[in-house]
Amino acid sequence: MTSKPKQARNLIEGRAALLVIDIQKSTFIDNSAERSIDNMPGYKDRMIAARDLVDAAHDNDVPVIFIQEVHRPDLIDFGRELDGDEDVHCLEGDARTEIAKDEMGFRKGDYEIPKRRYSAFFGTDLEILLRGLKAETLILCGGLTDVCVHYTFVDGHQSDYFCRVVEDCVGGSSVAAHEAALKAMEYLQTGAVQTRAAVIDAMSR
Repeated sequence: MTSKPKQARNLIEGRAALLVIDIQKSTFIDNSAERSIDNMPGYKDRMIAARDLVDAAHDNDVPVIFIQEVHRPDLIDFGRELDGDEDVHCLEGDARTEIAKDEMGFRKGDYEIPKRRYSAFFGTDLEILLRGLKAETLILCGGLTDVCVHYTFVDGHQSDYFCRVVEDCVGGSSVAAHEAALKAMEYLQTGAVQTRAAVIDAMSR
């Protein structure tokens, strides 16, 4: 274990942007016993809790960026994604694929970024948008903690953004995977894992 002193960082360094990752209609309208992607217990409640972050961002002029996973109906853009535990999901034209705008309080002026892969950076114009917004700190909520949130965090980290993940507003494929992903993100940036209350307080300053 290193004993090197850590540089103290503010929860928000510079200008923040809130990334709402893959909170889509399926969470609210698909109550199937078997889902195409496993969700940890309490997953829906964690997505509902993310609405507090969206409202706080709107109240404090923090840009809100909704990330939407979406795939073509012929499955051509899934790549290797279906080689693991996940089944076909998030197809264009399926009502479950739409961003949960009503539930999340989407407003005119919010941004939408569609993606074909796990990371919100991969093959999208997110980087161009963030540079235009002059964002330095990325606040992440949504799902899955161990997949799209984690991979987006890593790409943000490698692009030199300060990254924060809101532990009570993200949900994983399982509790164990959720907790492991949070630990991995905290390893990359000390102070990365934050609570909803702490983030809202930081937005309000």
